[in-house]
Amino acid sequence: MNELNLKNKVAVITGGAGIICSEMSKSLAAQGVKTVILDLNKEAAEKVAKEIEKEFKSQSIGLSASVLDKASLEAAKKEIHDKLGQIDILVNGAGGNSPAATTKVEKMDGTEKPEDTFFGLQIEGFDKVFDLNFKGTLLPSMVFGADMVNRKSGVIINISSMNSYRPLTKIPAYSAAKAAVNNFTQWLAVHFAKAGIRVNAIAPGFLLTNQNRFLLVDEKTGDLTARGKKIINGTPMERYCVPEELTGTLLYLASDLSKAVTGVIIPVDGGFSAYSGV
Repeated sequence: MNELNLKNKVAVITGGAGIICSEMSKSLAAQGVKTVILDLNKEAAEKVAKEIEKEFKSQSIGLSASVLDKASLEAAKKEIHDKLGQIDILVNGAGGNSPAATTKVEKMDGTEKPEDTFFGLQIEGFDKVFDLNFKGTLLPSMVFGADMVNRKSGVIINISSMNSYRPLTKIPAYSAAKAAVNNFTQWLAVHFAKAGIRVNAIAPGFLLTNQNRFLLVDEKTGDLTARGKKIINGTPMERYCVPEELTGTLLYLASDLSKAVTGVIIPVDGGFSAYSGV
């Protein structure tokens, strides 16, 4: 008996070819879930899907879609219906940061060049990061959540961040978007509660990803930057988390083990959010 009650369910994982979400996809596949790896990069999505089918003997497909284009998501949903059927689980993992939405200085004292501070942020870069993280959570929920309403059953899991609790310096767009994701998680959980759909979020601590590596690791030496050292010093476990450490919380939220849980954001952060720094 599958105690998690996940076997043969269909899960869509946005950003599914990324470092974190490919690991999440594999953990679901290991439980017999049919996975849809949804990513802008079709080749990368298909590669992950093939790896999953080979390793776990569980059906998986890789599809290209933009989480910011509703028509693109609707087209993907039609293909999912044709190949796998109705959607049971949605993991909103697409997101990330960009140097274009990042200030060069952490705290300004008025002596810096304006372009290195808040005043130098380009609104186009800000919009791109905010939209990817927030609207890129909202639109897939709107498109794929419709399947769940029809059957009065389903789970949506959003990927939040430590930034959602306390904003980190330098990255205002990412911080604001992840705070919005938390609020939206709670709002949607209430909105969907009587329709049989649970909505929760995971707030990962610090992992090295393609999006944040430029802030945390010195490209020339490979050593931690001053910012990277601050993070380790602020994490009681004194290390970065790894993607595999998110999967237990993912499976808990996706399964019947949490069937009375909705509207929560669970940190998986090595103690970062609990630590005052003293």
